[in-house]
Amino acid sequence: MTKARGEDPPVFLGTAEPTAADRAVLLAAPRGYCAGVDRAVITVEKALDLYGAPVYVRKQIVHNRHVVSNLESRGAIFVEELDEVPEGATVVFSAHGVSPEVHRQADERSLKAIDATCPLVTKVHHEARRFASDDYDILLIGHQGHEEVEGTAGEAPGHIQLVQSPEDVEKIEVRDPSKVAWLSQTTLSVDETMETVAKIRLKFPELLDPPSDDICYATQNRQTAVKEIAQSADLVIVVGSGNSSNSVRLVEVALEAGAKASYRVDDASEINEAWLEGVRTVSVTSGASVPEDLVDGVLEFLAERGYPDAQAVQTAEESLIFALPPELRRDMRVAEKARG
Repeated sequence: MTKARGEDPPVFLGTAEPTAADRAVLLAAPRGYCAGVDRAVITVEKALDLYGAPVYVRKQIVHNRHVVSNLESRGAIFVEELDEVPEGATVVFSAHGVSPEVHRQADERSLKAIDATCPLVTKVHHEARRFASDDYDILLIGHQGHEEVEGTAGEAPGHIQLVQSPEDVEKIEVRDPSKVAWLSQTTLSVDETMETVAKIRLKFPELLDPPSDDICYATQNRQTAVKEIAQSADLVIVVGSGNSSNSVRLVEVALEAGAKASYRVDDASEINEAWLEGVRTVSVTSGASVPEDLVDGVLEFLAERGYPDAQAVQTAEESLIFALPPELRRDMRVAEKARG
């Protein structure tokens, strides 16, 4: 559970405890699962159905502990590295992507690998290889140790250096200032990323942009939505796990947009009732790897404490669907023919 402002709940001096008629709940739309997360979770579910348990998954398939726990109950085994997977077994690579070295290790161990990397992350990998083939120094904006950053960096290890914040820019050294490009982890704060890019461009005016935005559409949409519901909120509750970059960013974006307080919780059990003291408007959203039932649990918690039904605030429509990994689709077709 992330507490955005110290240990104490918000205090509204001189304000009476709001009545039921004063209260409101705003619900961000869009929120929750994005197309890449949906694809990754379904990939593991279909792999369990098709091949039977156990199916191994390298790293968390998505950054949500409830999703991971549910898949574990169905027979998925989550591992940190491939040397924990028996030779010849089935392994799924997470939505965050892996480096070419991980693919090589899978081949070496004769693993049946199913790559559930989000196609938007795969796009960044392609960009890294293209910039490297043109001998650019690549500045990768992201967080040290995040699986996505490790996977992207592995595509061009001799060309990529990590930039974690605008403060890192002054330490950047490149071979040729006229041949510098930037890429980004897909789940960052849009505003903070562009602040970093602007500072890099001041240092390297010929900085080359990626052909399209690296921050994924779902991350941008959820940040836009939380800005809308945070403006008039006494409290913003973000549902998401602590290792979910996009969920953590939503807390920060809510505060920057004007929310009096903002907290991240894995589920309703982590809500502190003291947060609701004096609170009229509660806004609720969730990160891109959060199942909707966890949001429903938060809304039920609020309803039990006298808050009305949530009012949805729609800022974008999402209709994108990604096809399942080709290797899985192929085996599903073979199984279907065998049954027919």
